[in-house]
Amino acid sequence: MRLTFYGHSCFGLEIGGTHILVDPFITPNEKAAGIDIASIKADYILVSHGHADHVADCVAIAQQTGATVIGSFEVCNWLHSKGVAKIHQMNTGGVKAFEWGSVRCTNALHSSSMPDGTYGGNPMGFIISAGGQNLYYSGDTALTLDMQLIPRWGKVNFSVLPIGDNFTMGYEDAVEAARMVQCTTVVGVHYDTFPPIIIDREQAKKAFADAGIQLLLPAIGETIDI
Repeated sequence: MRLTFYGHSCFGLEIGGTHILVDPFITPNEKAAGIDIASIKADYILVSHGHADHVADCVAIAQQTGATVIGSFEVCNWLHSKGVAKIHQMNTGGVKAFEWGSVRCTNALHSSSMPDGTYGGNPMGFIISAGGQNLYYSGDTALTLDMQLIPRWGKVNFSVLPIGDNFTMGYEDAVEAARMVQCTTVVGVHYDTFPPIIIDREQAKKAFADAGIQLLLPAIGETIDI
């Protein structure tokens, strides 16, 4: 897999010839001003919940690419009403196989409402499996003992976890999450975008390193092989 970070919690995955975009929030993010959404490839878009900082560019990118959006029943229906043609509705606990791999929806402790205030269903995380690799993206969440279930569904090669605190778990709890998931490589997201979630990056890296876990903080627009 190749991962490209687009800022906040938005990232792209290239799996073989398939492009997957997760939680598209780019144009409202001043820190991602250098990213042109017209250049982003997407065959599928995964949406963890309905908050604007996860769906802001979903309609525009889905319309320009023809991507299928995967998310909760409520999120998908809302996006469909806004002009997204192709949706695949899921919910917590569900697993679906696609031609490129599979998606399992996991529990996330957070909230979810759409940008216009309508109900956004249950927030979720995802286990994305393809080519013998498993990626765990927790979505916006607090630390929860449910994370102990993740390695029962397969070895996690790397995780994408929020580390910014205030709205989600901070990096200290993300270290515990990585331990529960039994994963030693973590990509940190959901930090530094807004004043309440600014962190000390060096302290965060040290906390992970002290636990024997590698924390990756790619620059916006950077692509890494994982």
